[in-house]
Amino acid sequence: MSEQSVTDEMTTGGGAASDATVQPANTPQSRVGETLLEVKNISLSFGGVKALTNISFDIKAHEIRAIIGPNGAGKSSMLNVINGFYHPQEGEITYKGVTRKKMRPHQAAKQGIARTFQNIALFKGMSTLDNIMTGRVLKMKQPWLMQALYWGPGQKEEIEHREFCERIIDFLEIQHIRKIPVGKLPYGLQKRVELGRALAAEPELLLLDEPMAGMNVEEKEDMCRFILDVNDEFGTTMALIEHDMGVVMDISDRVVVLDYGCKLADGTPDEVRSDQAVIDAYLGVAHD
Repeated sequence: MSEQSVTDEMTTGGGAASDATVQPANTPQSRVGETLLEVKNISLSFGGVKALTNISFDIKAHEIRAIIGPNGAGKSSMLNVINGFYHPQEGEITYKGVTRKKMRPHQAAKQGIARTFQNIALFKGMSTLDNIMTGRVLKMKQPWLMQALYWGPGQKEEIEHREFCERIIDFLEIQHIRKIPVGKLPYGLQKRVELGRALAAEPELLLLDEPMAGMNVEEKEDMCRFILDVNDEFGTTMALIEHDMGVVMDISDRVVVLDYGCKLADGTPDEVRSDQAVIDAYLGVAHD
């Protein structure tokens, strides 16, 4: 495969499964705000295996920030560090001006960081509405007994949260499956429900781990549209991992490239697609 063909593949996303066409984000610089999160010199190891080595980059408010790289590059590990599931041995993360070394996932959620997962993590026996409602748990203030009895202030609070979730259902155009157990839904709709559950937490920063993996062209087009709409209408900042290079180059404001746990490149989609080190990584060319 020639270098030009690799560049073309990164532009179009490759084969038939990547023929989805979406409108570029083209986010005006005036819309992108100050730095929301900064990753500084993060290193993460599991025994003798180095998952991340001295990684630094930032995510600005209101942008769509893509994290890409070959399999095993450390992309999911990076998201797990950001939302507190993994604790790095070195480095620090600054979020909304506060520097931290360790954070638990529930603390990250309280501070406005939500995520979806590479492997769908829904409650398969529960309906679409009930799954999305689980994203409101941290927003509920009434005592658990009052919530369980569905009485008084507990009842009023739940009604308000359900109304909020219904608006998300309308936004994601999944009204027709609101009462269906998610285990009976097609894969693409389950991915959309998982996005809805994350949005129910009203995140400032949304981490998306391969939101379009396993989707067909039509499903990818729908997911791209919803991601752009969430970013535009809600102002939600997003960091996403995605293997479809056509999608990444179309919807991202900036892209950081990882390879074997190291940062390979960082810049706009145009800068990254023309970077020789990135082309070599996708070709599998060895570095001296």
